[in-house]
Amino acid sequence: MSDKRRLAERLESVMGALAARSHRKPWQALLVAALLVGLGVFSARTLTLNADLVGLLPKSFPSVQDLDTLRKRFGGQGYVVVVGMGAEPEVLKRFADEMAPRFTELSEIRYVHYQRPRDFFEEHALYYVDVPDLKVLQERIDARIRWEKEQANPLFVRLDDEPPPSVDFSDIEKKYSGGANQRLSGGGDLYYLDPEERMVLLMLKPKGSSADLNYAKKLVGQVDDFLKKQDLSKYGPGFRTEISGTFKKKIDHQELITADLAQASSIALVLLLLYLAFHFRSALSVFLTMAPVLAGLSWTYGFVGLFYGKVNLLTGFLGAVLGGLGVEHGIHLLGRYTTLRSEGHGSLEAVREAFSHTGFSAFIAALVAALTFLSLSISEFAAFREFGIIAAVGMLVSIASYLLILPALLGLASRWGWAPRVHAASDGPLAALGRWLPRRYRGVAIVVGVGLVALITQAWQVTFNYDLAKMEDMSLPSVRLDQRVNKILGYSQTPVVVLTDSQDMEREVVRQLEERKKSNGPQSTIDFVGALADLVPRQQEEKRTLLQAIRERLQKLDPARLPDDVRANLERALRMTRAEPFQRESLPEAVRRQFEGLEGEKDKGGVVLVYAAISLADGARTRHFAKEVRGLTLPDGTQVSAAGEALIIADILDMVAKEGPRILALAILSVLVAMWITLGRLRTALICMLPTLLSVAGLVGLMALLDIQFNYLNVVVLPVLVGTTVDAGVHLIQRLSEPGSDFISVYGETGRAIVGGLLTSAIGFLALAIARHPGLNSIGNVANLGFGVNVIIVLLGFPALLLLVERWRRKHGASTPAQDS
Repeated sequence: MSDKRRLAERLESVMGALAARSHRKPWQALLVAALLVGLGVFSARTLTLNADLVGLLPKSFPSVQDLDTLRKRFGGQGYVVVVGMGAEPEVLKRFADEMAPRFTELSEIRYVHYQRPRDFFEEHALYYVDVPDLKVLQERIDARIRWEKEQANPLFVRLDDEPPPSVDFSDIEKKYSGGANQRLSGGGDLYYLDPEERMVLLMLKPKGSSADLNYAKKLVGQVDDFLKKQDLSKYGPGFRTEISGTFKKKIDHQELITADLAQASSIALVLLLLYLAFHFRSALSVFLTMAPVLAGLSWTYGFVGLFYGKVNLLTGFLGAVLGGLGVEHGIHLLGRYTTLRSEGHGSLEAVREAFSHTGFSAFIAALVAALTFLSLSISEFAAFREFGIIAAVGMLVSIASYLLILPALLGLASRWGWAPRVHAASDGPLAALGRWLPRRYRGVAIVVGVGLVALITQAWQVTFNYDLAKMEDMSLPSVRLDQRVNKILGYSQTPVVVLTDSQDMEREVVRQLEERKKSNGPQSTIDFVGALADLVPRQQEEKRTLLQAIRERLQKLDPARLPDDVRANLERALRMTRAEPFQRESLPEAVRRQFEGLEGEKDKGGVVLVYAAISLADGARTRHFAKEVRGLTLPDGTQVSAAGEALIIADILDMVAKEGPRILALAILSVLVAMWITLGRLRTALICMLPTLLSVAGLVGLMALLDIQFNYLNVVVLPVLVGTTVDAGVHLIQRLSEPGSDFISVYGETGRAIVGGLLTSAIGFLALAIARHPGLNSIGNVANLGFGVNVIIVLLGFPALLLLVERWRRKHGASTPAQDS
């Protein structure tokens, strides 16, 4: 006998002995369990949900550190957007004029931005034109003046029909149309107003960050309370206000996920109870199965409260998932106990036997699942890492809970005269399927095999979805309204930011980013770049001299001799040439404040705002945007980089793409090693793993056929399936290897438990499938597809393969795989 096999037998003996002890001394076992439940509930009492993606990257990441520095110096990104709607444009403007100064009085508002700085930038537009281009303008005017003089001279005879020299400046104006001064001044109305939508915007800049959810709730609540106290009826019967923006969206997403968590967990619990009632046909059996699960969950969340203090987007739903996975152990253990009692064994003997063999198989399954989940712990993405660690602890705690509580409850029940409801292995649809399979195993093996091959050949066509908009509930009112807000603004509310230390540094950063935009051409993801130093043009004195000369020349032109469109431009140009030089203090406050830190002018550092030309919900292009704005090297060798939540998202996508294959490989390897050690033979471990590996490969192919894509959340399903479906093969092989076992009875009893286990596991993930959050919803959908594929393989394909091998080896005088194990 090998050392590995002796280890397996010792573990079986230990588990049987521990279960028997709990059975003999039930009150002691239940007292220990109750104390642990109390400690778990106490530790978990302050748990909170944090759905902010920024917190899912390690603090050591440069993008996280940059964002932290940005928040301390520049404040939070984004706005609280107050939208007035349902009135005529003039009424909406009056609302904006009256409310803007009053919003600035709120304690958490730094400033209010509600008008475009159009007039200022229009007036000073020629100061943003380079000196050489101003000289070109001057030359054009000189040429036109000469032409006009020639035309006025009666002695001058023109020998050709050449048109008069143009004084149209539109080509030069177009050259500078993409500058920050032009983009920030915008076009159209002075107000952020859409007459057709009948809505006007007020952009409220908060002092704090939207990453602090408590602050965001306080801020939005303050704004909402202020609006409720106003007499808005004076703006008309149809007038109303709504709130949107970064802060409001974060709150709404958090509330959505919290509601999903409560609803999904409740539905999962109800479905588990209904299924267990159907499976066992006994209320007490349902209680015996669920009590250890609920106790284990309290211990698990006590661990989470002690070591993490919060749950994230994924771990918040682990209760539903672990509940479904934990119930599977109870189905196998209580099912085996019931069968043994029906065969005439006493309660203590049945407990010892059930936990020695079926319990050992459950332990292997829990250990394998835990190791699989732990493979996620190597991820730097906190959502995966914490999910893996907590799920691993939950799986081990679940089997420990069953080992401590179920034998004790069975001991009390047997003393009080309870006898389990007998379910004969030869009854039911699975027993009928078990009798049919040995007669049709060749055809079943061929059909399932061909189907799997067809699916696996399609696996390479599966794609990854980088569209983050599909990971959010776009039906939320604040999200829909935010899309309309961005359309009115004409640019993103949340640019990424480069922090600088001087005006020269600002100009150099702007220069390099604009060069990158130019070199990338149409493929560039940068819309425009702005900085205070860039908004205050250089060479203003020289430009003023040129503008004075241009004005003198323009005044010599006779407007009556100019075309109508040129005459209008002439009047506009005359106004522009009267503008005086200016410094940053003269810039409109609404513009200047966007580039100032929390300390305003006391902050001697600078800020460069980089606006994306793409939707930051487009993950693939956001990754390109991140590369385009990062890694700037200044002349002195200093490296600077942009900071912003968009770059955090890019890092998460890069991380998932890099770590996904490595995590899956580690999960498979860890499962194989664990099963090899606990089962004693490598070949047995490989045989038990075969249904799982085929299920994962088949799932990927099925996703390709159904046009279901992976995303940065549901990719976690693959390693999870490896750990949660491998126990079916373990239970089947272990039972078939027992002396005197026959295929039909084992298939009827174990197959029923396997189906029950897979269904309860699926119920756990069904809690995610019914969530409103699309990202979580996709996890549930993909996981349940995987369980569906696994059911077909475990109930049809794998048994047919075992029968095929058994007949072939019996024909050639060799032992069967089950006997080898």
